[in-house]
Amino acid sequence: MDGRLKVLIIGSGPIVIGQAAEFDYAGTQACRALREEGIETVLVNSNPATIMTDAGVADVTYIEPLTVEVLERIIARERPDGLLPTLGGQTGLNLAVALAEAGVLERYGVRLLGTPLAAIQQSEDREAFKQLLISIGEPVPESVAARSVDDAVSFAARVGYPVVVRPAFTLGGTGGGVAKDVADLRAIAARGISASPIGQVLVERSLVGWKEIEYEVMRDRADTCITVCNMENIDPMGVHTGDSIVVAPSQTLTDKEYQMLRSAALRIIRALGIEGGCNIQFGLHPDRSPTADAEAQVPYYVIEVNPRVSRSSALASKATGYPIARVAAKIAIGKRLDEIPNAVTKKTSAAFEPALDYVVVKIPRWPFDKFPPSRRRSRRRSARSRSRASACCGRPRRGSRSPTRGHSSTGSSRARPRMTACGASSRRCGAAPRWTRFTTRRGSIDFFSGRWRRSSVSPRSSCRARRPRPICCAARSASDSPTRTSPR
Repeated sequence: MDGRLKVLIIGSGPIVIGQAAEFDYAGTQACRALREEGIETVLVNSNPATIMTDAGVADVTYIEPLTVEVLERIIARERPDGLLPTLGGQTGLNLAVALAEAGVLERYGVRLLGTPLAAIQQSEDREAFKQLLISIGEPVPESVAARSVDDAVSFAARVGYPVVVRPAFTLGGTGGGVAKDVADLRAIAARGISASPIGQVLVERSLVGWKEIEYEVMRDRADTCITVCNMENIDPMGVHTGDSIVVAPSQTLTDKEYQMLRSAALRIIRALGIEGGCNIQFGLHPDRSPTADAEAQVPYYVIEVNPRVSRSSALASKATGYPIARVAAKIAIGKRLDEIPNAVTKKTSAAFEPALDYVVVKIPRWPFDKFPPSRRRSRRRSARSRSRASACCGRPRRGSRSPTRGHSSTGSSRARPRMTACGASSRRCGAAPRWTRFTTRRGSIDFFSGRWRRSSVSPRSSCRARRPRPICCAARSASDSPTRTSPR
């Protein structure tokens, strides 16, 4: 043994909607930051298709299921000195809490690095977090922590609809939603209680339509706090942050509003005792108006806190150049912000807040699973109809070199396959004709590929070569000849 400290890092697991490659980025930065300090890193992740599991990122890598039983066996074998759970998304936090409650960390003498266990539990437990905010004077929407559907329905009957359902200890709004009536609430509350590891949902008065503002905040063990960046959602509350267009820094806040929310964010992270990165979300009233009263405050509410590196942290890091995951990893091993050099400027420390003279915009990519089921069915049905059309029309597939009956032999061997007119086949197979090519006397443009093809017929040949023609969506030919193919 060389006496080096050893730290176990929990990865984020599979890349799914709500927990994507941002946590892979954070885990990779954490491994590199710890190795810079001479610390041996042990990485556990169930997803081999990540950068963090590449050779050379961590000293030891385990591709194993992320469960308490598997992690206990790895801890018993590796005997790490500390566990860093705040860089693997909600998966890492939930596993850290489960390991602590099962007595695994105490049994093997593993210290939880970064954010303390009490802070994780307090920020993720909806009722405990609400009471903490009330104790420090921060406004929260009227809400109730429900453990049954009937409790949720009773609260909604008192405050009115719509209401927002937020499950505890979940990521990316999993199991939650906006309920507009009793039927919606019963379905969403049941789903949320099932999704929450502790069977709890927060049912709160809806703030749909309010502005959503986020702050990325850092804190070290010496209670030094900075705000790395603030971000503003283009879409109002009611649209999840991951699905919204986000602008950094905010563009519509006055300086008074910016300082008001910044001060609230610093009070919250200090009250929770978080060491490392933290994401805090606010709802700001949209219908504000200038007033002569200098002490008048725009109404706002604290929505929730993520006591870990979040998806927004990756955006804030890219927007500002401030390496949030790297700094959070160094804070977790006991370093202060003023002791960590800024890896970008090479001159200042991490205790300086970034100043932006530009604007960064994040636009989400829509995965196919986000489409409504009806759209997915129609696409599958369209694909099946194209397959049937190709089979019954008897046309060769794209790339086929075999000659087709009815084609002119001139140039057929060197021509590339393309869509051709097939009115008879369209009637046979039932496929709807589509305009996919516009033909002129000099050539044609394919609407799919955008390629220009010179016509091989004389401009005086026929008027058919001068006007667009409906063609079967599945019929293909092995020739560029404008001659219509006879059905087989």
